[in-house]
Amino acid sequence: MTRRLAVRAAALGALTTSLIGLAAQSASAASHPAAPAPPPRASVAAAHRAAAAPGTLATLARFFAHDGTLTPAQAAPRVDGATVPVYGLSPDFVRKVPGAPVARLETLATRAVASDGRTASVWTVRQGDSWKVVNIATGDDETRAAAAGSRLAAGGTVFHEPQINAWYVQQGDRIRPLDAEARKAVGPTGTTVAAYQERVAQAYGDKLPGSAYDRRGEAGGYGGPAAERSAVPGARPVATADGGIPVAAASAVAGAAALVALGLTGTTAVRRLRRR
Repeated sequence: MTRRLAVRAAALGALTTSLIGLAAQSASAASHPAAPAPPPRASVAAAHRAAAAPGTLATLARFFAHDGTLTPAQAAPRVDGATVPVYGLSPDFVRKVPGAPVARLETLATRAVASDGRTASVWTVRQGDSWKVVNIATGDDETRAAAAGSRLAAGGTVFHEPQINAWYVQQGDRIRPLDAEARKAVGPTGTTVAAYQERVAQAYGDKLPGSAYDRRGEAGGYGGPAAERSAVPGARPVATADGGIPVAAASAVAGAAALVALGLTGTTAVRRLRRR
């Protein structure tokens, strides 16, 4: 073999290896669903303005004062930090619809803090041409999960599996846990997207809207003993947010937000009442 032919053969070999590598990367990228598109900056800004509006702050003051620890004036709530998108487990992913993302955008959440350090999460959703507050939930799970996911997998999608109150971050083909409930579900190091889909399809696939389970009116009895399935007993409305949707003390899901927890008819997921 002449020197020119040898060089050409080596070049072709290198090119073939590169193409094989690119094909493998493409196959790997195609093996997991694309992440949902983030909300536009304008939407996030509008949601933040709704959360920080004077009417919302007045509602927050009554929310923090509902147990009598503080008066509304003493609560002096403030909006603290950025507004973050909140993604929830997608029904289409559970149904194994080809190409369906693992999670879908459900709401935008903003952290609020009272004068005594207690926190709440203000949920906003788009209604028509504007963003409206639909719920105030005890604690700041959403913003803490977003921060934890960013530290663990920068650029990943943080999402919630409400049936067991678990938080994860998806990055490529990996689902990684962000809290104890998620670690119990997928292990301390996480799992693949495909394995996670098998788990949720088995757990919830027969409980989606239109299923026999739904038609029998049994929605709510799912998710195992660790799941909390309805509003906290004794929770009472303390105010009405814009749009006339009641805000319930201690409930993590109210009004429109109650309908987006995996789309399971008649089912709400709640957050444990905590003091911080």
